[in-house]
Amino acid sequence: MRGQAEFSRKVISWYKREGRTLPWRGIRDPYRILVSEIMLQQTQVQRVLEKYPVFLKAFPSLRTLARAPRSTVIRSWQGMGYNNRAVRLHLLAQTVMESFDGKLPEDYESLHALPGIGPYTARAVLSSAFGKREAIVDINVRRLFSRVFWRMPTTRTMRPEKEIWPLAESLLPKKGVYDWNQALMDMGATVCRARNPLCDECPVSEVCHSRARMKSTVQTTSSKEAHYRGLPVRIRRGHIIERLRNIPDGASVSIHGIAAQLFDPHVPEDVPWLEGVLRTLEKDGLVQLKRRGRILRAALR
Repeated sequence: MRGQAEFSRKVISWYKREGRTLPWRGIRDPYRILVSEIMLQQTQVQRVLEKYPVFLKAFPSLRTLARAPRSTVIRSWQGMGYNNRAVRLHLLAQTVMESFDGKLPEDYESLHALPGIGPYTARAVLSSAFGKREAIVDINVRRLFSRVFWRMPTTRTMRPEKEIWPLAESLLPKKGVYDWNQALMDMGATVCRARNPLCDECPVSEVCHSRARMKSTVQTTSSKEAHYRGLPVRIRRGHIIERLRNIPDGASVSIHGIAAQLFDPHVPEDVPWLEGVLRTLEKDGLVQLKRRGRILRAALR
């Protein structure tokens, strides 16, 4: 495509001036890089900057994480959301200790097979921790490439990910792959933003196919998302975990107690709905359920 060489040159030049300083950059500790990548899945950088050092203080190594009770790991994940990530990270640590002698594998297939590691995270760890020549496509890179190399009609429009990966691989430099990947993610996050992109400040605006063509649109909540009593079920799940975090280790709370905390007032229909959600949380490894007589009680796993 036209403008690729100029695009690459301008991206690196911009990154040297404007690249963000982040605690997981410029290091080669695979564990710390892994933790940052898992935390950055579906979470804003500012929130991760707050929680990252706290989590590492509690679990300074893969070994300490693997040995910790899962309930402790889930409690330490407080404020991050998407609590399944804590479960998968804990399982990953245990798997690496058991199957890889405590060291993260350095090949894509083995990394990708670990709990919670998708194609992006596997390549990000390979690039950042092991210096491998791997392309990285997160949502920021996908949005940036879509706008620059195709004509996007709106700010919400992006090309399918399967079209972005070949382009990302073709643009990989022979040297400085790590800085290149970081530069693309920074530019997508801070300049070519999802809402209100800073086109007037963009260093590659001259080669961008979408500038002055795409229209701004307001992000709307998907109507397909399951709701219960006015809130998405995923939010309700998070509220349940927050309630369980607040009870002491070894203790549990009855399903009626959880319902009373979640709903004011709660109605009889809340209890069977809540049991269904607790069953899914149990299946996800976040919660353990026990019956005492007729009463169902819950605690963190």
